[in-house]
Amino acid sequence: MSVAPEALIDRLIEIVGSENCLAREGELFVYECDGLTLDPQRPIAVLLPATTNEVAEIVRACREFDIAFVPRGAGTGLSGGAHATENSVLIECSRMNRIFEIDAEDRFAVVGPGVVNAELSTAVADLGLFYAPDPSSQQACTIGGNVAENSGGPHTLKYGTTTNHILALEMVLPDGRIVRFGNRVGEASGFDLVGAIVGSEGTLGIVTEVTVRLTRIPEAVETLLAIFDDVVSACRAVGRIIRSGLVPAALEIVDRRTIEAVEASVYAAGLPTTAGAVLIIELDGDPVCMDEEMRSIRESCDAEGCQTIERARDDAERKRFWRARKGAFGAMGRLAPDLYVHDAVVPRVHLPAILEKVGEICDRHRLKLANVFHAGDGNLHPNICFDRRDADELARVIRAGEEILEACVAVGGVISGEHGIGVEKRDYLHLVFGEADLEPMYRLREAFNPDGVCNPGKIIPTTRFCVESNPKARGYDAVPIE
Repeated sequence: MSVAPEALIDRLIEIVGSENCLAREGELFVYECDGLTLDPQRPIAVLLPATTNEVAEIVRACREFDIAFVPRGAGTGLSGGAHATENSVLIECSRMNRIFEIDAEDRFAVVGPGVVNAELSTAVADLGLFYAPDPSSQQACTIGGNVAENSGGPHTLKYGTTTNHILALEMVLPDGRIVRFGNRVGEASGFDLVGAIVGSEGTLGIVTEVTVRLTRIPEAVETLLAIFDDVVSACRAVGRIIRSGLVPAALEIVDRRTIEAVEASVYAAGLPTTAGAVLIIELDGDPVCMDEEMRSIRESCDAEGCQTIERARDDAERKRFWRARKGAFGAMGRLAPDLYVHDAVVPRVHLPAILEKVGEICDRHRLKLANVFHAGDGNLHPNICFDRRDADELARVIRAGEEILEACVAVGGVISGEHGIGVEKRDYLHLVFGEADLEPMYRLREAFNPDGVCNPGKIIPTTRFCVESNPKARGYDAVPIE
């Protein structure tokens, strides 16, 4: 483990105070990984700034001492995007949690990156508004982290991912300058730099303020729980629902192994543990449309052999249905000490075949698999339960993960829908992008982060091509590609 220069620590303490500069080994242990527990790396220090100016001063101090820096939100990410790199400090933005402004008329809010996702919707609920992107970790994850990863969630099907709800950003560039992109109306001429920053995983700079679009709470919400004999039947029902012309707010599938784990945990929702899968269907919008839409949903589910469909009678029962989905990852701890959550996306038509293929892959590698996923937009989350202390099992997990990604790409899918690339999928980017595709990504990153000091080693793989196309970021004396 690298040791932070004493002079740097002294400078950082001057900026944020000793209580917000963590450099002792016991303090750093909890920051050595995010939600991806593979390949942890301990930082040399963790900074907890409260303002944009403090972030800028930290960045300038790191540049002076030639130290890389990694932005971090709540640490709920699942691709290693917030993992420290060798000889780096973490800039943890959770103290930047103020809601600066709420405009109910124009439907936007200006918030710090440390504002917790779910708390923003709570803050504007009395105004009849909510913040639509809802990652499953929304009780803990922060808006800044959502921006970094372009997070989705169960309601992505209707409302889109984070990028559809970001109007403007304030950001500290890797040289310490403070800049702004976008505006409150969400319309701008020229290049869409806000769109480029959302999903860039903290490799272009550190977001310190976010202007988000707020959405009016729908007049009516109906939540249904459909029970199926198996996951494949539930997936076919999803296909029928979409082909009928309906666009539900959410279509989520939970398989039997996940149901068993949930029902044995504090998240128990009263689901039948004999069910092969449950499909959570949520509709929202005009009350006059609800009955006809629910009738159509029932027809689609019945056509695929649905055992029964329950309708939530009130908000309490709706929350009970969703508890099985939102608490799924927490409940996985009952199955094994470690969890590898994949995040590939396939066209919906291929869901049944791909789920069977994923099951075959995990069976062949003798691994315990549980599935819970955003079926409406084809965003799979195969959960592989394992013990990383077992080197052989860990190797089988990694190989199975590779095969799952390869299978998804083979049917026209992509390797991530919302978790990001980080370090987890960085070396698999070649499955979907060639050298000609990667080069402009390097050029974009180099425009913001020419020395590669801001969250280095994330997203784009390190290959001969990468070194040649961006020698400054890698420290090599190489000739760029013409």
